[in-house]
Amino acid sequence: MKKDTIIDLQRVENEVFEGNNCPMTNALKIIGGKWKLQLLNSIRKECPLRFGELKKKMQDITQATLTLQLRELERDGIIERKIYAETPPRVEYKLTALGKKLIPAIEALCAFGDAYCAERPASQL
Repeated sequence: MKKDTIIDLQRVENEVFEGNNCPMTNALKIIGGKWKLQLLNSIRKECPLRFGELKKKMQDITQATLTLQLRELERDGIIERKIYAETPPRVEYKLTALGKKLIPAIEALCAFGDAYCAERPASQL
């Protein structure tokens, strides 16, 4: 048995997913990550949302990570940030027209999560 089998497999996987030829890969590049779907779901439910409100809803996320995730979603055109010239400064986030196209997918994931939790004993979650 060859010792470099895993390396060969990794090379094949990298070749398959390089470039922008896979729609699922492209979507996951935009919404993938530990917090992005949760952020989008919160913004979808209460639009627009302020930074502090998002931080309260996701207590386990650090401020730096929240900022980074929001900036990536803004960079990718999924959310829009509006800054108000007030003291203290107020910043609100809302879904863009492109971001709103994710709502059916987010709702489907929420429905799956509800169904999964209903079918599984609490001890297995």
